[in-house]
Amino acid sequence: MQIPSVKSSLKFSKPLFAILLATLMLAGLLTTNTIRNSSREQKMMEAFLLDEGLTLIRSFEAGARTTMMHKMMGQASRPIETLVKETAKASRLAFITIITEDGTVVATAGDHDPIEDNNLTLAVLKSREPVTTIINEKGQEPIFEVTTIFQILPADNPSMMGMMSGRPWQNRESETVMLEEGRAVIHIGLRTGEFIKARKQDFNHSLLMGGLLLLIGSAGFYFLFLYQGMRITRTTLANMKLYTRNIIESMPDGLLTLDSQGKVVACNARTEEFTATELATLKGRRPEELFVDWPVHSLKENYMVASFSYIFHHADGSEIPVEISISPLRDDSDNDHGAVILLRDLREIRAMEEQLGRSRRLAALGRMAAGIAHEIRNPLGTLRGFAQYFGAKAEDDSSKEYSALMIGEVDRLNESISSLLQFSRPRDPEFKQVDLEELLDKTCKLLEYDFSGMKISLIKESTCTGTIEADGDLLLQVLLNLLKNALQVSRGGDTVILSCKKDGRNIFITVTDNGIGMNLEEREQMFDPFFTTKKSGTGLGLAVSHQIVEQHQGSFEVSSHPGIGTSITIILPKRQNMLHSETHDEDNLDC
Repeated sequence: MQIPSVKSSLKFSKPLFAILLATLMLAGLLTTNTIRNSSREQKMMEAFLLDEGLTLIRSFEAGARTTMMHKMMGQASRPIETLVKETAKASRLAFITIITEDGTVVATAGDHDPIEDNNLTLAVLKSREPVTTIINEKGQEPIFEVTTIFQILPADNPSMMGMMSGRPWQNRESETVMLEEGRAVIHIGLRTGEFIKARKQDFNHSLLMGGLLLLIGSAGFYFLFLYQGMRITRTTLANMKLYTRNIIESMPDGLLTLDSQGKVVACNARTEEFTATELATLKGRRPEELFVDWPVHSLKENYMVASFSYIFHHADGSEIPVEISISPLRDDSDNDHGAVILLRDLREIRAMEEQLGRSRRLAALGRMAAGIAHEIRNPLGTLRGFAQYFGAKAEDDSSKEYSALMIGEVDRLNESISSLLQFSRPRDPEFKQVDLEELLDKTCKLLEYDFSGMKISLIKESTCTGTIEADGDLLLQVLLNLLKNALQVSRGGDTVILSCKKDGRNIFITVTDNGIGMNLEEREQMFDPFFTTKKSGTGLGLAVSHQIVEQHQGSFEVSSHPGIGTSITIILPKRQNMLHSETHDEDNLDC
C-alpha cells in the first residue's frame, strides 16, 4: 500500500518576514551609518588638519618675525630658509614652501613643486582667505595642503611696523618687503596617514559588523528553515498517522498488533466488536490469556502463512466465527518487533455458504418437481376429461356439482404445475415491439370483473406512448400476478392504481394498493420461491415474475408499510441488448 504524498511547501510565514525585514533594516542602517561616518570623518580630518596647518603657520610666522629681528640686528643670514628647513623635519609635515606674488620662492623644504601651485597662490592672494586641497598621487598617501597669506608683521601692529620702517633699510631684499606687507603665500603639506589608517580601521569595523549581521541573518534564516522543515515533517507525520488510523478504523477486518513479547499493543474497533473487549483490557496482555483455545503455537510456527479459524464466544451466548491471519513485524536488520493479526469475519461467508446449500437443495428439488410436474400433467388431462364426461352423463344435481368441483381443482392443480414448470424451466422470451397502451388496457380488461366483483376500484394512470421491446405474453403474466396480489390484500372500497411513466431509456410500470402492506422480513423474502402469506398460494407467482423481469434486463423497486399499502415498480429498458435482441442490429441498440 502506498501512502499518499503530502504536499509540503515552505510558506512565507510571519517569522520569516520579520527576520527578513529586520535584516534588511539593520543592513540599511549599517550602510547609512558607515557612509555618514566616513563623510563626517572626512570633514573632521579636513577641519583638524586646517586648524593644525593654520596653527603651524601662525607659529611659523612668529618664529619668522623673531629671526627677522635677529637679522636686523645682524645676527643671522637667510633666517626664513633655515626656519623652513628645520620646521619641515617634523614627521607630520610633507613640505613647506613660501612664494611671493611674483612667483619667487622665498624658501622651500620637502617634496613639492611650487610651479604646480601657481594658480592656487594667485587665488589665495586674491581672496585673502586660506585654501585647502588634497594631493592624491598614485602609490603615496594623500597630502592635505593648507595655503594662506604669509606675513611676518601683522597689519594690526603699527608700532613695530613704524620701528622697523624708521630704521635705515636701504639694502633690504625684495622678498623681505613682500613678506612684511603680506604679498607672499605659504604652502604647508600635512601627512594624512594616521587619519587614513583610522578610516580604514573604521571601514574594516563596518565590514566586520556587516559580516556579523549577514551571519546572524543567515543563521536566523537557517534556523527558521529548520523550524519550517520540522513543522512540515511534524504535520506530515500527523497526517500520515491520521490517514493510517482512518484506514485501520475503516477496515472491515479486525486488526490486532503484538509486540516482540506477544502482548497486545493496539487494535481497531472491529477487533473490539469481535472480541467484545475494549482496548484497555486487551492492551498489555497476551491473546491466549484472554481467549480460550487461542491457536498460539500454530500461529508462531506459521508466521508467514498462518490462517486459522477461530470462534469468539460472548457472554450473551452469541458467537462470531473469524479467520485468523498473522504476519511478522521485522526491521531492516531482520529483528523481531512483533506481529500483526488480521481477524476476518466469517459470518457473511457462512451465511452465503448456507444460502448456497439451500439454493443447491432448491435447485435439486426444482428439477425433481419439474420432472414430477411433467409426469403429472398428462394424467391431469385425462382426469379432467373423465370429470367432464361423468358430469355430462350425471342426472342428479349433486353429481354435476361434484364433477364441476373436480374440474376446478384439476384446473387449479394444472395452473400450479404450469407455474412450477415456468420457474424451473423458463422459456426464452420472444422480443417484439409491444404497444404499452394496448398491454395495459388488455391487463385491465382481463381483471375487470374480478375487481368489480370485490367492489375494488382499478384505475389506470399512464403517460406511456409508443412501444417497448419485450415479450408481451410474459409481461402480461407479470402484470396479472401483481394485480392479483394487490386484489387479494385489498378490501372492499379500496383502490388499486396501475400507472406507467418513462424517461429517455427506461419504462416504469407501478402497481399501488392501500392494503395490509408488508414488514421488512416479508419484503426481503417476497421473491423467494414457495414463500407466501396466503393460505391458498403456491409462492411461485412473484418468483416467476422476478425471473421474467430479469430476462428482460429489468428490476423491481418495492415500497411497503404495514397497514398503509404497497407500491411495486417494474423498471424495464426500452430496448434489449444484443444477447436478447434479434430485431435490431448493433448500431441501433440502447443498452
